[in-house]
Order: sequence, then structure tokens, then C-alpha cells
Amino acid sequence: MDTIIEFDNVTFAYPAYRGTEDKSEPSLQDPVLHNVSLRIGRGEMVAVLGHNGSGKSTLAKMTNGILLPDDGRVLVAGMDTRDEAKIWEVRQTAGLVFQNPDNQIVATVVEEDVAFALENLGVPPDEIRERVDGALRTVGMYDYREHAPHRLSGGQKQRIAIAGVLAMNPDMLVLDEPTAMLDPKGRREVMDTIIRLCREHGVTILMVTHHMNEAALCDRAIVMDRGRIRLDDAPRHVFAQYDLLKELNLTVPQTVELCRMLGIDGAAPLTVEECADVIYAEVNKSAGSS
Repeated sequence: MDTIIEFDNVTFAYPAYRGTEDKSEPSLQDPVLHNVSLRIGRGEMVAVLGHNGSGKSTLAKMTNGILLPDDGRVLVAGMDTRDEAKIWEVRQTAGLVFQNPDNQIVATVVEEDVAFALENLGVPPDEIRERVDGALRTVGMYDYREHAPHRLSGGQKQRIAIAGVLAMNPDMLVLDEPTAMLDPKGRREVMDTIIRLCREHGVTILMVTHHMNEAALCDRAIVMDRGRIRLDDAPRHVFAQYDLLKELNLTVPQTVELCRMLGIDGAAPLTVEECADVIYAEVNKSAGSS
């Protein structure tokens, strides 16, 4: 599989300043990322999990050059994020969607907001119209193109924020807890959009989330702890590591938790149907041995 993102022994620490008045001499805090190495292939849908302070949001911001490594390197489609001459190309390849859509919405009309970045880049008007309409149709918000964003629901706003990034024609979407501020209906709307972008349009997805049921829908789940990757595998194999996840103060999908409560260790069903099959098989096994 062709690699779109590569972290090569990346270490990063946020700057801290000596004293309260003199800001001229920055020092470094303890590293937030420690020698992180990983590769993400084109078309993959990857979840990043971890408790607060684990480094997952920092990792997301390093994928498009908002943050730069202190050691090691981050490559986006082969481009080093530290190369200032490539930074805009990097950010058009890997588009970042923030947790709060209000932080990305800048216009008073939906279609104007989606067009904002394209206008700043000097894209021709006819192409802007085509890209904006295409992005809004992709996220299911074309009928709201003339609405005021502040009148939309949280889920609709997040889809508008995604459309604004999609209009840049990125190969990859990096989403930092995109459903954290949404109600269940809004989460479903946004997750349906993300899944469709990956499965039908081939957009690579890297999604920071604390919802395990969302991670279960991905191809891979990366678990971070104190700036290091502890697990990186298919969600089924990650959630089978029940004791380790609990040690890291993480939850598991309810289906996995139910099997554990019933004493079915090592089972990691990701859907209700799979869970029912596991329980049924366990009941039959117990009946056959009695």
C-alpha cells in the first residue's frame, strides 16, 4: 500500500519560557511525543486513541505542519513538513478539521465559508463554484448552501467544516475529535460522512477520538500513552487487549465489555450481531460440557 503519512522517530516538546516577563529565552518542556514512528497508507481509516495528555492531538497537528518535530521527521506524500517551500502543498494534501466547527467557520453564508480558502489561494471563480458545490454535495449539505452557519445544528456545522477542507481536494483528512461536542444524532451524521469519504471517495482518514464505537469502524486503531504508541492493530485485536486498555484508563466498546462481564475473556466483538454470536457459542459450549 502506498504510504501517505510517515512519522520517522519523531520527538516533540512544547516550548516553555524562563520567567514570566522575558519571553526571549524559550526552554523545552518534557516531550509530548517520544520517538514515534508510524506509517499510514492511502485509503486507510485510522483511529487514534488515548487519555488526555497522551499526545494524540499533538500527533494530529504534526501531520500538516502546524507543529514541527524537534527530532525525526514527518513526511506527507513524501514532503517533509519542515520544508517551508512545501508547507501549503502539505496542507492541501492533509487537511485538518478541528474539534469545534465554530473555530473553522468564518463566513455568514455556508457556500461563502466553503469558498473562503479557495478565494485566498486565487482559484478561478468557475473552479471555486464547482469545488464548493461538489464538497457540499459530498457531505450532504448542498441544500443548505445559502443558509447562515450559526443557524445549523452542531453536526451540520461540522459537516460544513469538513466541506471547507474537502474543497481543497486533499488526499487525507485529519480530524481531531470531530464528534466530541455533538449529540448522538450529530455524531451519526458526521461519522456517516467520514466513512463515506473513505470508502466511496478513497480519502485517507486519521481520526482522533475518545468514542470506542467510532474506533471500531476503522481499519486500524492506534493507542497512545505518554507520547508513545502502545498498540497499533486492527480494532478487534486492540480491543482484545482488555487489561492493558483498562490500565491505560481507556474504555472498550460495550459489546466487548459485556463479554468480559459474562466471563468470556479474549472476545472482542465489534457489533451487536457478533456479540450475540459469541454469547450463543459460549452457551452452547457450556451446555455441551455439562
